[in-house]
Amino acid sequence: MYRRLFLLFTMMAVLAACGRGHNGAYEVVFSMDGAANPESANTKDEADHKPYRIALVPKGVEIPYFKFAAEGAQEAAGDYGDEVIFAGPKTAGAEEQIRVIEDLIEQDVDLIAVSANDPDKLVPVLLKAKRQGIKVITWDADTLPAAREFFVNMVEPETLGRHLMDTMALAMGEKGEFAVMTGSLSAANLNEWLKWIRIQQEEFYPNMKLVEVVPTNDDVAKAEELGRRLLAEYPHLGGVLGNSSVGPPGAAKAVREAGKAGQVKVVGLSNPNLMKEYLKDDSAQIATLWSPKKLGYLTIALAHRYLSGEKPRDGQQIDKAGSIRVNGDMVIMGEPLDFTKDNVDQYDF
Repeated sequence: MYRRLFLLFTMMAVLAACGRGHNGAYEVVFSMDGAANPESANTKDEADHKPYRIALVPKGVEIPYFKFAAEGAQEAAGDYGDEVIFAGPKTAGAEEQIRVIEDLIEQDVDLIAVSANDPDKLVPVLLKAKRQGIKVITWDADTLPAAREFFVNMVEPETLGRHLMDTMALAMGEKGEFAVMTGSLSAANLNEWLKWIRIQQEEFYPNMKLVEVVPTNDDVAKAEELGRRLLAEYPHLGGVLGNSSVGPPGAAKAVREAGKAGQVKVVGLSNPNLMKEYLKDDSAQIATLWSPKKLGYLTIALAHRYLSGEKPRDGQQIDKAGSIRVNGDMVIMGEPLDFTKDNVDQYDF
């Protein structure tokens, strides 16, 4: 049942995108163009409010995915009249992220929104922030619930994990050996997606075998190095699935260098701009993501509303971000999108 649904979803997404292309006028999904509705942005009743100081903490400030998220966050800051501080470690690492949060506590910001590199290690410093009156939420990657108020998630973890496995199976013809490149082994969101990748493979793809899971620590150079090692150590490797943004381009570059474009399939989570050249020369087959810019915008919009006394509601309409779903203390932004060589040109992030 799941397999059929997700394969159908993939095909519908690709076909829909290709269909728009024949008209020569692509729809730019998740555009941030246009002004927010002043009333729904709460500016009507808050014209005199003091601008909030909101810290957006990514896993790594130099990771392109988070740079795009920061763009959306800054746009939301302009719409809502707030100040956004984009601060974090250069690359994914819990210890450096803790030091950044300590500094933000010293700055006495109003709210910290963090994409957690480790769900456990960050708890003490986030509880410290809360004791000092600073609101804490998570976005992109969660921590333990006691350390934050709510989590702004991109998609349902089960939906995404199963869907990623379906794209790998689709590219490989549902048979052969494949490896997974994850980011950090301690990242809660990546581990949750990986769990569902494994479940989907075990339930529906008995002729496929996961040979190894390797962590890139969200480092581009390390992802490329791991791609070369996997190709060398597994001569029958048929595919690489990346579940963090640097994995697929790193694997695709290794596949291209080895002269195995089209032979070893590459799929996974990444920005269309990072994957465009690899999709077009068949070094990669499918990239999946959501709009990180939209995620950054939504996080700041919800942070502003929370500081104003309004918690997220199921079905709530957020200008420029759409309708959200709320499941317990988790906000869900939407569904994943697939990018292929046929539709990647219509996206720009």
